[in-house]
Amino acid sequence: MNHIKTARMVEEIHARFPLSPEVYKALLKVDRELFVPSGLRHLAFMLDALPMSENQWISSPLTVAKMSEYLEPKGADSVLEIGCGSGYQAVVLSHLFRRVFSIERIERLLLEARGRLKTSQISNVNTKLDDGQKGWAQYAPYDRILFSASIPSIPQAIADQLEEGGILIAPIEEGNAQVIKRFEKYRGQLKETKILERCVFVPIKSGIA
Repeated sequence: MNHIKTARMVEEIHARFPLSPEVYKALLKVDRELFVPSGLRHLAFMLDALPMSENQWISSPLTVAKMSEYLEPKGADSVLEIGCGSGYQAVVLSHLFRRVFSIERIERLLLEARGRLKTSQISNVNTKLDDGQKGWAQYAPYDRILFSASIPSIPQAIADQLEEGGILIAPIEEGNAQVIKRFEKYRGQLKETKILERCVFVPIKSGIA
C-alpha cells in the first residue's frame, strides 16, 4: 500500500469536503490502488471516477468519502450497500461499521470484489449475488442503507429493511438529473429529510447479470 499517496489523496478530499475523524481514518486504511484496473493504477489516487469491467465505474474517492459521511456512521452497527461494484466503498464502510452487507448483481464484479476483500484481510463485509432492489432480508433491519447506484424511487422492500430511526442515502433520478437524498424512517415510514447534492451514478438494473 502506498501510504504517502493515500495520505495525499485523503488530505485533498478533506480540503474539498471536510471529513469527520472517523471517515478520514477509514479512507487512510484502504489501498485504493487495489480496486482500480491494472491499466489505470497510475490514476488510482486522482479524485476521479474510473471505468472498470462490465461497463461499470469505480466511484471517485471524493464521492465515496461523501457517501460515507452522509450515512452518519457514528453509533451505528450495521449497513446495507446496494451495488458492491469494485468493493471500494464496502471496504471503507468496513472501518466505520461493525457489520457491512453488500449486494452485487454482476457475478464477475462480485467475484473480483471478494478477491480484494480477501487481499485486504477484511472479515466484516458480507457479500451476495442478487438483485439489490430486493435488499437482504435475512440480516435486516439495518441501521443504515446506502445505494451505490441511482434509482427513480426507493423500493418498499428496502424501506422495510431499514431500522426505525435509521438513515438511507441514495442517488435519486429526477428527469435527466440525479440528486443524492437523505431519508429517515419514522413510525415505519420512509421520509425524505434532505437533498444533499447533484450527482452522476450508474443506474440500478433489475435481475442478475
